[in-house]
Amino acid sequence: METDFLVIGSGIAGLTYSLKIAEKFPDKKVVIITKAESDETNTKYAQGGVAGVQDFSIDSFSKHIEDTLIAGDGLCNPEVVDIVVREGVQRINEIIEWGTRFDKDPSGDYMLGKEGGHSENRILHHKDITGKEIERALLQKIKSLPNIELITHCFVLDIITQHHLGYLVTKSTPDIKCYGVYILNTINNKIDKVISKITLMATGGNGQVYRSTTNPAIATGDGVAMAYRAKSRIENMEFIQFHPTALYEPGAKGQSFLITEAVRGDGAILRNEKGEAFMKRYDEREDLAPRDIVARAIDNEMKINGTEFVYLDCRQMNKEKFIEHFPNIYAKCLSVGIDVFKNMIPVSPAAHYSCGGIKTNIWGETSIKNLFAAGECASTGLHGANRLASNSLLEAMVFAHRSFICSAEIIDTLSLPTGIPDWNAEGTKAATEMILITQSIKELKQIMSDYVGIVRNNKRLSRASRRLDLLHEETERLYQHTEVSPALCELRNMITVAYLIVKSAEFRKESRGLHFNTDYPGKSSILQNTIL
Repeated sequence: METDFLVIGSGIAGLTYSLKIAEKFPDKKVVIITKAESDETNTKYAQGGVAGVQDFSIDSFSKHIEDTLIAGDGLCNPEVVDIVVREGVQRINEIIEWGTRFDKDPSGDYMLGKEGGHSENRILHHKDITGKEIERALLQKIKSLPNIELITHCFVLDIITQHHLGYLVTKSTPDIKCYGVYILNTINNKIDKVISKITLMATGGNGQVYRSTTNPAIATGDGVAMAYRAKSRIENMEFIQFHPTALYEPGAKGQSFLITEAVRGDGAILRNEKGEAFMKRYDEREDLAPRDIVARAIDNEMKINGTEFVYLDCRQMNKEKFIEHFPNIYAKCLSVGIDVFKNMIPVSPAAHYSCGGIKTNIWGETSIKNLFAAGECASTGLHGANRLASNSLLEAMVFAHRSFICSAEIIDTLSLPTGIPDWNAEGTKAATEMILITQSIKELKQIMSDYVGIVRNNKRLSRASRRLDLLHEETERLYQHTEVSPALCELRNMITVAYLIVKSAEFRKESRGLHFNTDYPGKSSILQNTIL
């Protein structure tokens, strides 16, 4: 298959970019590839909302910028923060024009929420399923454009570069170029190549490397792993954000149910097993402190009291308002026997968001020519050491737009490459024992959860590194002699991402933002990104 523009991922970043490209170039082809259903993305599970200054009588760009910089703990790129905050309002207005419905009050004004780290109410939301509403509107808009082809159930195996033409490619190789990707059709198990002039990586997050995560099963870090193998620059992978309040369900497996931070923004209070409102002991902002502080506080309370969860107390909140704003949270809690107006909700932190990823410039360009990145898989410089709540959807839209601008400027200077070889599966056989894959995934999740979680130290990181080395060796041997499958490739990608998280954490000799190492409890005066 040949195309002008190739987009990997169908979340808010990939769809926004595709829409803009398709409308500007009706004579050019846009192909979107996703490994599951078109709407099964991290975007779909974003509950809280999207941050953007709306009421300029009380709020301002400078306040939003300052809140973002404070949350980022000194590692944000100030230029990028300014760009995202100022341009973000335009991007929000665009998705409203495309059909996204944010909640309004009876007078017709947008209902603005407040979350941890924000100094003002500026979160637009659609009940407690904002991401799902945005995804719905974008997919509906996509269907109206005939030059977009959306291909589902295709797993992207690797980025094609000069390496596949027989050249030695290293990180110091000048002008590495992206020529497209190899894909595995999971319906018929055929491997094809998609040749493209420009490729956008919008593959989302990597929360599945942890045992407990709010991310869906698809979030296996595929984009970051593929870009790293292609010798792209990766940065700040040590900064994994743990959402403080995922619903604690003993024995539950898979994706944890998120209790959005907006619940605390509306007045819910965190309490320990003794019923104490403990956040006042950790931060003057109490329950609305930034996520890194709240997650560490909960982790500490759990360790002090020997419990696996703390409580979120909503009993004092207005019942009618709660059910209107958080209908899915209310229904989910009822389904597991919790009436939030009679019982406190058991919650514990879960891996949620990666602040690092594929390093880009202010136009979404990676260190590989003709390869762009946007959304959670990218590291733009916005989040620094910790993401401010509800800035992720904003960032995805802004950098999808900027990638579109840059792509539009260069597309007519590019031509489709020729001579790209087919995928080489010589010497491989069908897998005979899935246990070799499934057990390795379990081991990986346990290693990362036990040793590279909210609180770390050098000994834990060293142990994690050694165990990951063994998993890597075993998996590479399996990969070399086994026909590729999504399960095998996801395992391989997750091991790569876990390695990047651990190595980045080992390089950072301080505690900053989401990275807290008990061997270096203080902050360094030297601010630097970890680039791999």
